[in-house]
Amino acid sequence: MKKAIILVAAATAMSLQAQTTQKLAASKLNEYGLIYNLPVTVVDVTVEAQKTLRTPGEFRLYSKKYLNIDPILEPSAEWTVKSVTLTTRGIADEKESYLVQFKSGSTPFMIVADNNCPLTVNEENAQPAPQPALPPTQPQQPSILEMPVAAQAVTQEMLQSSSTAKRAQLAAAKIYELRQSRNDIISGNADQMPGDGEAMKLALDNLEAQEAALTAMFTGTVQTSTAVRTYTYTPGTASARTVVARVSVTDGPVDADDLSGMPVYIDLAVKAKGTLPRNDKGEEKKFPKGGLAYRIPGEATVTASFDGNSIATLDADIAQLGIVFGLDPALFTDKKAPAYVIFNPATGAIKELGTKNSL
Repeated sequence: MKKAIILVAAATAMSLQAQTTQKLAASKLNEYGLIYNLPVTVVDVTVEAQKTLRTPGEFRLYSKKYLNIDPILEPSAEWTVKSVTLTTRGIADEKESYLVQFKSGSTPFMIVADNNCPLTVNEENAQPAPQPALPPTQPQQPSILEMPVAAQAVTQEMLQSSSTAKRAQLAAAKIYELRQSRNDIISGNADQMPGDGEAMKLALDNLEAQEAALTAMFTGTVQTSTAVRTYTYTPGTASARTVVARVSVTDGPVDADDLSGMPVYIDLAVKAKGTLPRNDKGEEKKFPKGGLAYRIPGEATVTASFDGNSIATLDADIAQLGIVFGLDPALFTDKKAPAYVIFNPATGAIKELGTKNSL
């Protein structure tokens, strides 16, 4: 194993895929040596928190009397975790910097990500790992009492009354009147029936919306919205529990050290650690001289939980749970069948290793 301890002359570099990758070519200018970093695996923990806003209705004290429904009595706003998405990616391990030395006169190349971690060697098609779609932020929508139909449902008599009790009585009477009108239309007994099916649907929808608005004046309204925030968790080398984030009942997602919120835990359960490959005699293989370093990762289960409930689980390969080994650089300079390799960008492990007919 040969760690990089000197600066190598500028490598030939060109931007691919909108500056997300670089192509590094081994040449006489850099003495056929390429420097790169192996990755550490991190877990992005995307927390989707939901806010629930409860607002009492004007006639809440009469809800049980007229509608036999338990109303919202006090205003409240609270947050909870709706979902957690777990994804892995690689970041450069500054302690794991390597120099791979190729044969003089050869022309191999390496494509690295913007973190200087290798994606491929002798292979142009270097695609970063696809990431799953994350939930969008959902803004709070107006309640039905903030919509025009609420004003439409209020009668002139309700507007003129100065007594809350009287207005509640009139509102309840209007609710039952709307229900009767709806039943008459459905049964075909209305004095003025809608002209066609579309007109009937519009009339029924309007009656239903007015009833909902008047009912909300008794029961109150519930509105929801969501906030989405991503936290980065770096697994260690042993099973452990970590507070990665918190959700405040008033402020939503907050930092892990903000004790105003309830914790979102990440549990790391190590399943296996990477081991060195062995030869036919069962002996551990030696790192090849000037070799191309890569990771043999370990495996772990990552679980996110909140308020005693498991929300998301991910089985993942973790770079730092493994070890570093290397490929013989001569594989990549064979004139007849040079090798190529594609790496996992989250772990630095080999995804695919093969040969080409020619460079």
